[in-house]
Amino acid sequence: MAQICGSEHGAALFRSGWSAYRQPQGASSMSAIAEAGAPRRTARSRFTAFDRLEVLGPLFIIPAILYVVVLVGLPFLLALYYSVSAYSIFNPSWTFVGLKNFREVIDSEIFRRTLANTLIFTISAQIIGLLLGKIGAMLLMQEFPGRRLARALIVLPWAVPVSLATLAWVWMFDSLYSVINWTLLAAGLIDPAHRPQWLGQEDLAMIAVATVHAWRLFPFGVVIFLAGFTSVPQDVLDAATIDGAGFWRRNYQIILPIIAPIIMIALIFGTVFTFTDLSVVYLLTKGGPINSTQVLGTLAFQVGILSGDVAHGAAICLFLFPFLLVAVILLLRSLRRREI
Repeated sequence: MAQICGSEHGAALFRSGWSAYRQPQGASSMSAIAEAGAPRRTARSRFTAFDRLEVLGPLFIIPAILYVVVLVGLPFLLALYYSVSAYSIFNPSWTFVGLKNFREVIDSEIFRRTLANTLIFTISAQIIGLLLGKIGAMLLMQEFPGRRLARALIVLPWAVPVSLATLAWVWMFDSLYSVINWTLLAAGLIDPAHRPQWLGQEDLAMIAVATVHAWRLFPFGVVIFLAGFTSVPQDVLDAATIDGAGFWRRNYQIILPIIAPIIMIALIFGTVFTFTDLSVVYLLTKGGPINSTQVLGTLAFQVGILSGDVAHGAAICLFLFPFLLVAVILLLRSLRRREI
């Protein structure tokens, strides 16, 4: 009986071993490979899923889109909404009036003078700022003791809050305590009995506000020109020097054509920044004397906010858009021609 049980047990073991032998040898290895190669949802794999251009691109663009929509798009739509109404703080009901506000603004003599002042202010500030920026960049390209400190100090006009910097300029232009007047008196360039009233005379007031704004643009111009100068190949300048080209010829026939696209980009940003700025003019002169320094930003603020005529203030603001659009298109076309 024990032999029979032993024989039956041995037969069962033989059958199980034979079936295991009959099974393909690659099946077990393939199943093991499949189990090992199956993707596992780990924290690292979930993190690397974001490390792709299709995912990161929209994530990086969303903040810029939100900035444009919230801080540019919505105010622009609100200006359109109020500009075709008779809305004011004294009559807060919205009544559609069409283009009446725009016609009244255009017929205003103050607006026409303000528009001319804005163009003069923008163009003069750009010319002075870029010219000073180029001179500063050329000086900083030279080796001299304290160059790093000078580069750090040049950024101060851009870093200091505009309100504090403009208040300092108010004291510098003061009729009694003006540092500029005292310097001119010490140099014998002006008569003590006829001191210039920098913020009280119409012609001098525009010069003053344009100079202060150009001073604010000065660091931006220096950085732009420094970037442009470093992009000019040194071997080109060396070859021009060997050929006998002097300083002015190298500057205007070699360097400026190469960095012209960078200058055009700086002009685009500077024009938009200056055309829409009201802080310098408002803090220095508030548009005076006799609207001689009034720009579109200060006029819209005084009419729409201080006077409470929201509809006309919004209409004045919208006149910034077509002028800026034309200026940017012209500058971009010029930039494209230079790149070609």
